[in-house]
Amino acid sequence: MVHHDTLPHDEEKHIDALCETVLESYKIPKDQYNAYDVKRGLRNLDGSGVLAGLTQISEVHGYIVYEGEKTADHGTLAYRGYDINDLAANCGIDGRYGFEEICFLLLEGRLPTRTELENFCRFMAKCAQLPDDFAEDMILKAPSRDIMNKLARSTLALYSYDDNPDECSVQNIMRQSIHLIARLPVMAAYAYRVKRHYYDGHSLILHQHNPDYSLAENLLQMSRSNKKFTPEEARVLDLALILHAEHGGGNNSAFTCRVLSSSGTDTYSAISGAISALKGPRHGGANAQVVKMMADIKANVQNWTDADEVYEYLTKIIRKEAGNGSGLIYGMGHAVYTLSDPRAAILKQQAKKLCRTEEEAAEYALYNLVEELAPKAIAALKNDNKVVSANVDFYSGFVYRMLNIPEEMFTPIFAIARCAGWSAHRLEEVISGKRVLRPAYKSICRNNKTFIPLDERN
Repeated sequence: MVHHDTLPHDEEKHIDALCETVLESYKIPKDQYNAYDVKRGLRNLDGSGVLAGLTQISEVHGYIVYEGEKTADHGTLAYRGYDINDLAANCGIDGRYGFEEICFLLLEGRLPTRTELENFCRFMAKCAQLPDDFAEDMILKAPSRDIMNKLARSTLALYSYDDNPDECSVQNIMRQSIHLIARLPVMAAYAYRVKRHYYDGHSLILHQHNPDYSLAENLLQMSRSNKKFTPEEARVLDLALILHAEHGGGNNSAFTCRVLSSSGTDTYSAISGAISALKGPRHGGANAQVVKMMADIKANVQNWTDADEVYEYLTKIIRKEAGNGSGLIYGMGHAVYTLSDPRAAILKQQAKKLCRTEEEAAEYALYNLVEELAPKAIAALKNDNKVVSANVDFYSGFVYRMLNIPEEMFTPIFAIARCAGWSAHRLEEVISGKRVLRPAYKSICRNNKTFIPLDERN
């Protein structure tokens, strides 16, 4: 029998007591991974990914492997065979917004005709409507400091409002996917406004979804108390959504979606799991980390144009003598890309265009200098020959700041865009996968322990 009066009265002390020896129960020596040829992070020793599946949704290219040798190469990204540079330059070229067109391309596997696109956009607008009382019951009554947490919970809650939530037919998954792509911006905007009210002391103002607006326009007008935005802001956000919409089946959140989908679970569970994966700072939160890192650099580097001073501070960050102590230069390097990330190059151009003042131009120049010097500092201090370059996160946070988008919305915007790619991967897994994903784990626990009676344990 447990005597509650003998337990620590302070919960923190009780947890600390439980955790005193727990590290030894979970710690696995690194040499054991090498001994059993474990692919840590599902990566090969040369940094390439372990081949776990096939996909027709997108191609991410960052290096060349020839006769077993991995060589750095300029990065390319293609959605359904269309180069991202081509899509970014042409989607919305006649005045329309392009993200909806990209959603159709990813889900359907082909570009739509004008009539198909118009019908798709009208259908998306109808699907954006949240169920009756959903906003009050699921968002207003349970506010969260973290918008990604609220997105995951709200997505999972939509299961209860669906008359046919579990059926995994192509038609049902397609219906659910389009509803989720359309509803995520509404849920994110409401979650942000509610967070601003309950945690930041601002007035609570919620705006209705406008069926005549694009997804990018709606996201801006619903997120802002005055509903105001400029055409340039909406166009740049639309482009950012296009660039974040998809990135292969091996990235952490897409793979999470595919693992969950392979089990036969419902769409809401699979997409909620993907959102939860993206919430992790090692995956989706890097753009906010870049902004924080650059603010620290600006505060501690006196001359932003002095390459030597900037380089010296970058070395302090790597040595964990400055910054947040992680030793990481956020926004630099990628699991696949080596010489360049095509998305970063596109956003860099937009960042330059958005600079209106001398201060903004100076900050942009500092970003450029860090982009130039960081690979050299990383190579010198880490004694690592791995080729690194700026990734999409390096400039996306800067762009969002220029658009007056709050930092709390950086990763949710990523999720809103990526829902299109997740949905396509779920469909592909259900249609072509046909097997539950189950990699192997080698047990290194020795089964030679004898059970000790309770009263004889030390």
